[in-house]
Amino acid sequence: MVMSIEATYIPYAIAIGIGATLVMDFWNLFLRRTFGVPSLNYCLLGRWLRHMPEGTFRHTSITAAPQKPFECTVGWIAHYTIGVVFALVLVVLASGDWLARPTLLLALLYGIGTVVFPFFIMQPSLGLGIAASRTPKPMQARLKSLATHTVFGVGLYLCARGVSYMLRVHA
Repeated sequence: MVMSIEATYIPYAIAIGIGATLVMDFWNLFLRRTFGVPSLNYCLLGRWLRHMPEGTFRHTSITAAPQKPFECTVGWIAHYTIGVVFALVLVVLASGDWLARPTLLLALLYGIGTVVFPFFIMQPSLGLGIAASRTPKPMQARLKSLATHTVFGVGLYLCARGVSYMLRVHA
């Protein structure tokens, strides 16, 4: 079975991905300003990516790795690109029907499911261990990641509702 996406859905999926990532970023900003909860420094994501062309994919500690030019820019672009890719995959898996009639449950479950990427790819690669096991407060880090990806799922739904409205208006 080959999954595909209609070309007309791609701009909508991109908008949903950017919007959901923005929702997640506003959530993290709220947590930081209201409760002092730190968020992932996307410059470190950029540092990780900027070390890859040299063949370094895993770090003992990404904070101890040498800084790279443009790591912050690369990190933020990667952050939003990842959000867009996640949204594109959701639209491919769910089909255009979901774009026309988005459901919260699917978006929420999918958003929560995306937490496997930081737990098993990002965090170990940055030297934080599987599911943040090498951080000072692993359970707190895990819950923060889970909450953030849950909010991403809510953002997917809210933005898909906006797209659904646009599809109806322009139909």
